[in-house]
Amino acid sequence: MPAAAQKPSADTAQEAASRIFLWPDRTAPGSQHVRLEQRFVERSDDAARPNRIVTGITQPYMVVYRPAKPNGAALLVMPGGAYRRIVLDKEGTALVPEFVDRLGYTLFVLRYRLPGEGHDDARDAPLADAQRALRLIRARASEWNIDPHRIGAIGFSAGGHVAASLGTRYGEATYAAIDVADRIDARPDFLLLMYPVIDMGRHAHAVSREHLLGAAPSASDIAAYSLQNRVKAGMPPVFLLHANDDASVRVENTLLFFDALRAAQVPVELHLYPRGGHGFGVRDIDDSTLRQWPRLADAWIRDTLQLTTRSDEP
Repeated sequence: MPAAAQKPSADTAQEAASRIFLWPDRTAPGSQHVRLEQRFVERSDDAARPNRIVTGITQPYMVVYRPAKPNGAALLVMPGGAYRRIVLDKEGTALVPEFVDRLGYTLFVLRYRLPGEGHDDARDAPLADAQRALRLIRARASEWNIDPHRIGAIGFSAGGHVAASLGTRYGEATYAAIDVADRIDARPDFLLLMYPVIDMGRHAHAVSREHLLGAAPSASDIAAYSLQNRVKAGMPPVFLLHANDDASVRVENTLLFFDALRAAQVPVELHLYPRGGHGFGVRDIDDSTLRQWPRLADAWIRDTLQLTTRSDEP
């Protein structure tokens, strides 16, 4: 979309009323010295299909979307954006009609810090926000009619790297504990990774790698942030989805993670599609078999968690 079509935007009034800031002083640890203005930009001319991005986050927060009939499970959503922005609608709010309204999940869409914006310990800032978010959801689960043992994470593209980092590195201390919530386990109960950034080496998405690790990362940094190397027994079960013709994040990212999960005997379900490209989320998939992925994901979650089948399902 031409730059002229872009315009300033913001959270909606409903989103603003549903914010949950992650940190007691709002500004995240290690971001107090960062002078950034949080900036929303709308990239769509269709009010029915918003496509906002956000940058400049020093006060990370979640926006909660609550179902009329909660099924007891929750999803912490990490949208993508190549670690240089966060794509809020295509891989965030667009999930609401299917996952919240129809299937009954409580969604928490995360505005996490971006590693290239000057934060201390910048490479782990997105993971620190994800750990803190998961802990807060679990600590306050009763407020949203959520089972604290049915909280998963879903990530798209670079947000898939954030989610996979959470799913493999949940036990690492990425920030100093600040309150009782930080005593709570940050391990998600399940992971859904959609066309995820995984590898920082041969199959890396170059833009995501540069924004995460810099222009010339060392071999040790590449290995440490290539998440197939972080897979371990006991991590959450994983649902993987990718299109084979993805020209942005190569399918090898998902295949490397799949192979590592199998080797570690972590339960995994893999869905590969011949076409779909990158960044499709739940939009523009009505004319392909990709349109089935939300229901496949729901069936996998229900089987993984042993959730009761909905009464309106065939």
